[in-house]
Amino acid sequence: MAADDAHFEPLALQGDTFIHDPSTVIKDGDHYYVFGTGQGIRFKSSPDLIHWKALTPIFSEPPPWTETAVPEFRGHFWAPDIIRVDGKFLLYYAVSTWGKQVSAIGVATSPTLDPSSPNYQWTDRGMVIASTNGGDYNTIDPSVMLDDDGKLWLAFGSYWDGIYLTELDPQTGLRARDHAVYPLAWNNSIEASCLTRHDNYYYLFVNWGTCCQGTNSTYEVRIGRATRVTGPYLDKNGRDLEDGGGSKFLVSTGRFIGPGHIGILKDGDRVWFSYHYYDAATNGRARLAVGKLGWTKDGWPVPVPAP
Repeated sequence: MAADDAHFEPLALQGDTFIHDPSTVIKDGDHYYVFGTGQGIRFKSSPDLIHWKALTPIFSEPPPWTETAVPEFRGHFWAPDIIRVDGKFLLYYAVSTWGKQVSAIGVATSPTLDPSSPNYQWTDRGMVIASTNGGDYNTIDPSVMLDDDGKLWLAFGSYWDGIYLTELDPQTGLRARDHAVYPLAWNNSIEASCLTRHDNYYYLFVNWGTCCQGTNSTYEVRIGRATRVTGPYLDKNGRDLEDGGGSKFLVSTGRFIGPGHIGILKDGDRVWFSYHYYDAATNGRARLAVGKLGWTKDGWPVPVPAP
């Protein structure tokens, strides 16, 4: 499965692990949570990263603004991502329709992820960024990262000219005032970016290939790194990801077909990465996987066998 370690196996997850486009796994209190593509945004929890159960979706009805931004949208939200900033959780999600560039990314907030808490309540904050026919990008697949200097960044994009980056206001979760948009990566089949930082580098994970076709999916994860968050991101051979570069990080093997949609969880002294795969043992249904992340001596992330 791994480009650098053929013996890699993810954790042996149990329970309701069926999910597509999982968000970054995040911890709140003594539980872990993950969100995924689906009607109202799918929502699952686990006490230990192993045993998972489904919770009530986030939205019972789509926020009203989505009807105007994407008229064909019917409440099937795509590829959410989650982050905690200043004591509140920011949940980003994509609003789109299959094969269309008329898309938008929105954000909702909650003070807690625990549905049993009296403070649990999602408040939609509206649209963050949108795209339309003929534009430079497609606003789907949000990936949010809080940098060491307190700046909040959103990576996004897909087939329309690739992956892009814009700065957000950490107070509101919406776009920062300058509205600059930076191109990061391109390939003729690219999406599902994940942006993270380790030591002196920023790392950009992307997916190449096709998703959503069960065991016929060709998804694989590629990676590059940069010394500045805005790039350029180079692969292990020094090729720019904007010029089609990207070193392999995770590919299909055995029952784990089409791995994709990486998220990074820093949990104490361990770093985990989450993703989905199409399970050949369950007729190609998309399932959640969690693996341990290690680092090579020259500073590249690599999947390693979990303890």
